[in-house]
Amino acid sequence: MIGAILGIDPGSAKAGYALVDDAGKALCAGIEPIASLPEKLREVAAGRPVACLAIGRGTRSREIAEALKGLGLPAVFVDEFETSRRARELYFADHPPRGWRRLVPLGMQLPPRPVDDYAAILIARIFLASKAGPGRPS
Repeated sequence: MIGAILGIDPGSAKAGYALVDDAGKALCAGIEPIASLPEKLREVAAGRPVACLAIGRGTRSREIAEALKGLGLPAVFVDEFETSRRARELYFADHPPRGWRRLVPLGMQLPPRPVDDYAAILIARIFLASKAGPGRPS
């Protein structure tokens, strides 16, 4: 058992966050302005055993890791290759298009809102998969 992971998808003005259990299930997720991210994550993690922060290695990742030091959690940088594309797929799996939009291939559609929270879920899952080890499911 690793414990819950706080996945962070850093951006320039906002960041996606997700609390993911050690089985990869998202317990909560959202998008928060960078300025209020530490306080929001403190609230999300309250009373839960969180193992670490999995931060996507992208825009402002080092700066965000520095700002989140006050949470007292170790920070691990995770390669976020293709998480934006995969986040769109995950969004549409949770919110399938309706009406005439279901006739348009998903690869040609964009979600109606930012999907930074879904990217944060994927970042946490990538971290968990890296810890699964050989022969264990990821």
